[in-house]
Amino acid sequence: MAKMAAATRRVLSKYATFSGRASRPEFWWWYLSLFLALVITQIIDALLIAPLLVPEGVPEAERVRPLSWLVAMALLLPNLAVGARRLHDIGRTGWWLLIGLIPLIGTIILIYFYIQPSDTERNAYGPPSRL
Repeated sequence: MAKMAAATRRVLSKYATFSGRASRPEFWWWYLSLFLALVITQIIDALLIAPLLVPEGVPEAERVRPLSWLVAMALLLPNLAVGARRLHDIGRTGWWLLIGLIPLIGTIILIYFYIQPSDTERNAYGPPSRL
């Protein structure tokens, strides 16, 4: 848990910093904390907020989830920034994030890039990041 907290603090402290590098553990711990935050906000929305905002009889798929939406939007920029910094860590430019716009294939390519080991030497994006 200490590593996840450290990674989350580091990513949020570099909220919109697209320069530098992010190590593989930092990136994946961030994604785990992001996933958990979104699951928790979905549960809070479903159990507490949606019953107050949505009339009875509205299908589950059409229910409003304002807390989840706000958290997702607030964490979009640090999520993109850590993705770009992770790509920098393997020697690729952050513009490779745009390949994720290609359905399925783009996501698979990005995941392949994200699981690559870090460059242990200094590259064009700076010294290696350690978590």
